[in-house]
Parts: sequence; C-alpha cells; structure tokens
Amino acid sequence: MNTLYAIATFVSLAVDPTPDKEDIKAGWGAFGIFIAMAVAVGLLGWSLTRHLKKTKQNAEAGVFGETPDEAAKDS
Repeated sequence: MNTLYAIATFVSLAVDPTPDKEDIKAGWGAFGIFIAMAVAVGLLGWSLTRHLKKTKQNAEAGVFGETPDEAAKDS
C-alpha cells in the first residue's frame, strides 16, 4: 500500500508541480468575489428580518387563522 501511495505522489508531482512562492499572489478578482458574497449575505439577512417582522405582524392580526393555542381552548 505504501508503494502505491509513493507512486501516486510521484505521478501527481510530475504532472502538476508545486508553483514557486513568487508565482502565488492574491488577486483583486478573488477579493471582489469575497466582498460581493459578504454583501449578498448581508442583503439576505436584511430580507429575512423584514419578512419575519411581516409574518409576526400578520400572525398577531389573525391573518393566518386560529393559533394552535386558540384551537385547543375552543375544543
């Protein structure tokens, strides 16, 4: 099993060598994607809180019918 692992490691290094440290750098594109994802999460959270507030107001107004507590009291 160790021989197979050694052969697989050797083949992977021969096919795809590790780049030098000078060749690896963070790009502005990845930073932009990160910022866009952070903004998207913020907008989703904002939308969620708005919808939860509307749902709570509608539930208090009785839009959804009887609550389970009220239905249990009636029977």
